[in-house]
Amino acid sequence: MKLVPLGDRVVLKQLVAEETTKSGIVLPGQAKEKPQQAEVIAVGPGGVVDGKEITMQVKVGDQVIFSKYSGTEVKIEEEEFIVVKQNDILAIVE
Repeated sequence: MKLVPLGDRVVLKQLVAEETTKSGIVLPGQAKEKPQQAEVIAVGPGGVVDGKEITMQVKVGDQVIFSKYSGTEVKIEEEEFIVVKQNDILAIVE
């Protein structure tokens, strides 16, 4: 199965959170906060959204930082993805 985002939507796959802190403390599963950094898996076509012309500024393979409480979590074939609007992406990590 393949996710194909519509409009200005972007499909992200979150990067794995580290299980130990820099000082060597091991974090239990529930104490870990999900990272806000992800890889772009698929990008919508852009176009006219709410009467405004939207051009997509991210591409597949980009590492991005996104808003903490944005998007919709989706689980497909045992993999978890997040579908967000492009304006929920804060920065591209280079």
